[in-house]
Formats: sequence, structure tokens, C-alpha cells
Amino acid sequence: MTEAILDGTIRSGREGDLALAPEQARQSTNQHYELPPEVFQAFLDERIKYSSALYRSPTDTLEEAQTAKLHFVADRLGLTGGECLLDIGCGWGSLTLFMAQEYGCEVTGITPSAPQAEYIREKAAKAGLTPLVDIRVGSFSDVAVDGRYDAATMLGSIIHMPDRVAVLRKTFQLLNRQGRLYLSESCFRNTETYREFVQRPGTRHVTETIFGFADMVPLSTLAEAVESAGFSLTALDDLTAHYHRTIEEWEARALANRERIEEVAPGMSEPLLRYLRTANAGWGYTSKHYALTASKSRLGPKEVRA
Repeated sequence: MTEAILDGTIRSGREGDLALAPEQARQSTNQHYELPPEVFQAFLDERIKYSSALYRSPTDTLEEAQTAKLHFVADRLGLTGGECLLDIGCGWGSLTLFMAQEYGCEVTGITPSAPQAEYIREKAAKAGLTPLVDIRVGSFSDVAVDGRYDAATMLGSIIHMPDRVAVLRKTFQLLNRQGRLYLSESCFRNTETYREFVQRPGTRHVTETIFGFADMVPLSTLAEAVESAGFSLTALDDLTAHYHRTIEEWEARALANRERIEEVAPGMSEPLLRYLRTANAGWGYTSKHYALTASKSRLGPKEVRA
């Protein structure tokens, strides 16, 4: 693996490949995210939130932990109500709909998946949230986004984007002064581990077989990209243990609902279970899960002056 991965160029995970264009990455990634929502409903929580939960106690259910995680994101962003929020890679709309309903935010969600967009719009309409929710379809690198935002979120989405620095610079430009970014991602624990494991069969099963296109990099690479885009880092949270427990819950539900998954997507249950087990086997050894919060300010969110 070449050093190019550390300067912002994302490769597909195969030695010698050229960096993918955003549209190529979008098409590859959509093979997973455009599966019917019933597949994800079979193993995720009731909101279909496809990212780490946050467990406040040993007795928390998955649904309670996912609700706690969404409030945690709002807290990291400093949301008090009525802000304009940009949700980049909004998935099945768990965060988009939650921030609109619980915090009265005006939310623009970006998804590369037309089925996801339709699902979110239907959920927003049923909840009376249509005036607050605007869903746009396409690669964030290419989709037109206007206006100014108070905050932006990227939960597990930058891993699917071929030019992370360009994506973060676009996000920076769309934020108001003092605007905040919350970015969470699974990472290799360091550069040496990345070089050793990026070509392993387990890694390629997750990044290529499951996601189509994904490049999990060390935290240092993400932090460098965030800073190169102009942001100031204001918080770093290690959520590895929370994601491990989240995936344990997902695996248990996937096993319990295996027949249901097969009815909707024949042949999907086995690679899905292998993905969940591979991910959980690596936590702490090869991989970590972090949340970075950053501000569009050189001095930090409060601009304290001596």
C-alpha cells in the first residue's frame, strides 16, 4: 500500500488502483444501502439508525442507547432548538427526523440512495415534519447545496467518499461562523495497522463485498483532513466499547430474524453476519470508533481572548 492514502487520496483498497470518482463510489456503495428497508429493520433499532449507539447503563436497550446517542450528538453540536442542520449521509433518516422532531431543527439530509430519500420523506410526512426536512439525492461532492448551516453531521459516511478533504472543505464553506461539525467513523488504530490489515480478506469483505466502496483509515488521517479543511478540533470521544455492544445487539437480532432477511434479500444473511462478526472481532486490536467535534473558528467555539 502506497503512502498516497495519507495525503487525502482515498483508494479502493486494492494496491495500484486509481482513486474513485465520487459517482463511481456512490454507485458501488449503493449496492448495500439500497437494499430494502425491511433488511435493516430486521437487525437495527426502530429508527433504523445504522451507526453506534451510546449506552448509559448496562440495562439500556438498543432503542434507548440509540436515543441517547442522538441526544449526545445534539449536545456536542450545542443545539438548543431551531438551528439549521446539514446531515451528510443521512441513511434512513434517524438523525434527520430526530433533530427535526425533538429540537425543531431545519434539516437538509443528503443521501446517495433514492430509496432512502423516499423512505425519509414518507416518514417526515407522517410525522408532520415535511416543512423542516429537505432530502437531496446524490453524492455530496456533486449535489447542489445552498444556504448556510449552524451545524453539520457525518455519521459513518466519510468512509464512502473518495476525497475526504474536498468534502470537508465544502462542509466548512456551508457552515456559519462558529458552526460545528460532528463526524464519527471507525478507524484503524494506527498507520502501521492500516498497512498490515487493509488487504486482509476480512477487511476486503467489509469494504468491498458489503459496502461496495469504503476506506477505513487511521484517526490521524481523519484529524489531518478536518484541520486541512479549516476546522478547529474541539472534542474527541472514543466510542469503541459502545459500538462493540451495538454490533452485538445487531448480530443477535440478525440471527433471530435470519429467515426474515432471507425472504427480503435472498443470500444476504450470511455475508451480513460475517460482516458483523468481523467488525466486532477487531475492536481495540485493529480498529477503533471515534467521534470528532470541530468548529469553524480558529480560536474554538467561544473564541476566548486573553
